[in-house]
Amino acid sequence: MLQALIFDVDGTLADTESAHRAAFNAAFAEAGLDWHWSEALYTRLLDVAGGKERIAHYWRTVDPLHAARNGETIARIHAIKTRFYEEQVSGGRLPLRPGIERLITEAAEAGLPIAIATTTTPANVDALLRAPLGRNWRRLFAAVCDGGTTQRKKPAPDVYLAALRGLGLPAYACIAFEDSENGLAAASAAGIPTIITPTAYTALHSFSDAMLVLPHLGDPAQPLAQRIPGADHRWVDLAALARWHEGTLFEAS
Repeated sequence: MLQALIFDVDGTLADTESAHRAAFNAAFAEAGLDWHWSEALYTRLLDVAGGKERIAHYWRTVDPLHAARNGETIARIHAIKTRFYEEQVSGGRLPLRPGIERLITEAAEAGLPIAIATTTTPANVDALLRAPLGRNWRRLFAAVCDGGTTQRKKPAPDVYLAALRGLGLPAYACIAFEDSENGLAAASAAGIPTIITPTAYTALHSFSDAMLVLPHLGDPAQPLAQRIPGADHRWVDLAALARWHEGTLFEAS
């Protein structure tokens, strides 16, 4: 029986990566660095989870002799980047992906707990969700696990294991929503069946372990192009999720 939903944030709740890339480049310019992350380069850098970790990885690539001594500089750059990102997404400037707000509302009305499992910073999550879900958006979630919750980032399962502890539920009772290979690996390692909704940045990732791969969750005003087996509509609702979840458990038993 399906007992909870767990959502990743970046790329899953909203298509945030272009905003993140622009914020990184703005931060580099303000910090006096001549770095510029193109879309192709940033797509590759997304294999490294976590903004500070991504900066450190790139620094080791372009300047390995000095990268190890720049921990404080990396933290300062990341703080500038967070400020630029918040400016870009605050006030609802970046909409949630199709079906996200509706599914969260359906879960709340049905009394189905939902959680967040992300490696992004608390400030980034708040900036994104404050407008579409309201200032008290945290009350909608039984557990909010973010970049400050665990030390190890995805693809390690730690943030999902923390979400399961917060929910007080076993992995098999939940469904996770992700957009990337790293996210799928983290959820799968925690034992959680996972639905993938890729973005342009993750479309070429491998999702062979996913329960289902969809372009997005769909909405009545923005339905999926084709009807999905096991769904009553051309969008994902709780009834469809329960059927898919039951089928996944049956196949695994």
